[in-house]
Amino acid sequence: MASVQGVGAPPIVVAASPPQPGVAAYRCADGSRVTIRNAGTSVRVLGSDGVEEELAASPAGQSSRFGAHHDAIVIEGREALVMLGGASPQACTR
Repeated sequence: MASVQGVGAPPIVVAASPPQPGVAAYRCADGSRVTIRNAGTSVRVLGSDGVEEELAASPAGQSSRFGAHHDAIVIEGREALVMLGGASPQACTR
C-alpha cells in the first residue's frame, strides 16, 4: 500500500491491485466466454469462437488496459470489459 498526503490533509491510503493470474477464464454478460492469458506487457485473448488475438498494453508500461486496432480489454480485479471487433462492450467476470 502507498500513502498519499496533501498539504494539511490526512493521508489517503491507496491499495495496490493484486496481480492478474497468468491464465483466466471469464464469463460474459451475453453468455459468451473468453480466456485471457496475461504476459505482463500484453495479453492473448481466446474468444468462444476459437479466434485468438494478442493485445499490447495501451499505453505501454501499465497492466490493466490492452488494445490493438478496434479491439480493447480493460481488466480490473475479477472483472474485464471486453470490446472486440466493433461489437458492443461486454462485462465479463472470472
